[in-house]
Amino acid sequence: MRDLRGGSHHATRAETSIRQEGASDHTFNIAPNLLGRDFHADHPNEKWAGDISYIWTREGWVYLAVVLDLHSRRVIGWAISNRLKKDLAVRALNMAIAVRRPPKGCIQHTDRGSQYCSHDYQKILRRNGLKVSMSGKGICYDNSVVETFFKTLKAELIWRRSWSTRRDVELALFQYINGFYNPRRRHSALGWKSPSAFER
Repeated sequence: MRDLRGGSHHATRAETSIRQEGASDHTFNIAPNLLGRDFHADHPNEKWAGDISYIWTREGWVYLAVVLDLHSRRVIGWAISNRLKKDLAVRALNMAIAVRRPPKGCIQHTDRGSQYCSHDYQKILRRNGLKVSMSGKGICYDNSVVETFFKTLKAELIWRRSWSTRRDVELALFQYINGFYNPRRRHSALGWKSPSAFER
C-alpha cells in the first residue's frame, strides 16, 4: 500500500504501519506468486494487478484501490473510500470485471493484504475464473507496475495541491484516469503510446 501524501518522515511512518496491518494481521490463505515479476502480457486480460494507496485531505484519509491491465498499464477498475475495508478492493475488482469481462485464466496479482485475501474477494475471483497471484511478504518489487502508477499519480496530480475534501479527490481522480491517464498519458514501455492507444 502506498501513501500518496508526500515524502515526509511522518508519511513514511504512516505507510509502514498501515502496510503491516493489511499484510500481516489476518489468517486468510496466501496464494503463490504466479507472475514472478514477469509483467509482460501479449494481449489484454492476460494479467491484471491491483493495490491500494491512500491520500490525505483536510477531512481525513481517502483510500484508493486500482486494478491495472499489465498489457497496457490501463486502469480498468478503481474505487475510493474513507475506510480501509474489503469492500474497497471488491468494488475496484467488480468494475474491472464489468468493463473487461475477462476470459478464464486471467491472472489477478495483488499483495497479501487482508482486503485481497478475504473470502468475499476470493469468491469473486473464483466465480469469474480469475487465477490468484500474490506478492511475497513486504516485497514491493513483486507489484512494481502498480507501484509505478501510484508514483506517477503522486507526481502528476496529488502533490500539486492540497486537498480539502474527499469529494475533491474523487472528482480529480475521475478526470485524471478517464480524461488523461488512460487516453493520453504516454509510456516509454508502450512505445510512447497511451494505454488506450496501445490496446487498439
